[in-house]
Amino acid sequence: MNFQESIDWLYGTQTFGIKLGLENTEKLLGAWVATQRVQRGDDQLPDPKVIHVAGTNGKGSVCAFAEKILRDAGLQVGLFTSPHLISFRERIQVNGKWIPEEEVAEILSGIRELVSTWDPHPTFFEITLALAIDYFSREKCEVMVLETGMGGRLDATNAVPSNVSVITPIALDHQQWLGGTIREIAGEKAGILKPDVPVVVADLHPDARDVVGRKALTLGIPYIEAHPLPLEWELGLKGPHQRENAALAVEAACRIEGERLTQEGIRESLATTSWPGRFQQLGENFILDGAHNPAAARVLRETWGETFGERKADLIFGAAESKDVREIFSELLPIVGTVRFVPIQSERRLSLEALEEIWIEAGGKAEAVQAVDSLEEALQKPESTDSLTLVAGSLFLVGEALGILTGEDFEVSLQ
Repeated sequence: MNFQESIDWLYGTQTFGIKLGLENTEKLLGAWVATQRVQRGDDQLPDPKVIHVAGTNGKGSVCAFAEKILRDAGLQVGLFTSPHLISFRERIQVNGKWIPEEEVAEILSGIRELVSTWDPHPTFFEITLALAIDYFSREKCEVMVLETGMGGRLDATNAVPSNVSVITPIALDHQQWLGGTIREIAGEKAGILKPDVPVVVADLHPDARDVVGRKALTLGIPYIEAHPLPLEWELGLKGPHQRENAALAVEAACRIEGERLTQEGIRESLATTSWPGRFQQLGENFILDGAHNPAAARVLRETWGETFGERKADLIFGAAESKDVREIFSELLPIVGTVRFVPIQSERRLSLEALEEIWIEAGGKAEAVQAVDSLEEALQKPESTDSLTLVAGSLFLVGEALGILTGEDFEVSLQ
């Protein structure tokens, strides 16, 4: 298969849905990745160290900070995150560079042949993880930074042994899969904790802190609350919440590689870290933020106020039907002047009529609403050079907006 054929096949596996559990992932990693390493003569190389990150919000930012710190220190670092914004290749990076198309095609061709008769068939996420681990092995990565896809305990990434676990802030999200309370969701996130592996934690909700702390105590592992960063340190990512994300990354990176890291180097790395779609400003008028749950919307509102003061946002919003849109609107209402609802590129999208109804229920004004058939139309040049357009509600939407505004080809994906 060439690159496009391999990607088309991979996207086709989304019909197998989401299957939480590790048995198929362990089978796939054992059958494919280990065999490939032996064939290439890599089997005698030491396994890379692994930072495994779970939580509700901030996972991607923590991964980005940690990767930059370790890469700048001279290590070969593999980064695995999801979802992507514009291109599938964003999900798998080595030293800040996307996986090449030819590597995607070659590895996926082999995996497709291997699993053609498997029942159950591996899922999109399981195959993507196997692709990443194999590519990191080929590139002789010394460290892998892995972001969980959903939850933790039964997430495919949990099949990979780790050296440091990180738990970012925990809030309600994906309740249909992870449970309806903070305690239940925290239990799933805490599933990444392993014997002899220290865990670095954010300032967690009391219920989450109790669950994660008890799990760490049961396993007899260090429970490490990240130290606050010096106030004078600048960050490449905007928002007060990013200070905690950066602190988590610093603590995790120091547990991986203490000898080559310096305070000066860490400070420079944090100041130059970038992560698209997280309060990302393009030009003078556009801000993109993938806030898709109430906790993330609250952080977005706080960051907006810190950055723009009393100025209002012309909001462009779209969301999936599984999201708590009413609470998201309640958080964003204080910073919104007008809102344009647009459909996201997903079969699970909320209709424009439903969005307007929920907006009004949340206290928004009907006269502030406009329904637009396409994001491209909604993003047309603002009438005033002083206006600020905020795209939020879904990473699908942010990715599409980023593609339109930068001229990059946007890949539609259900993931």
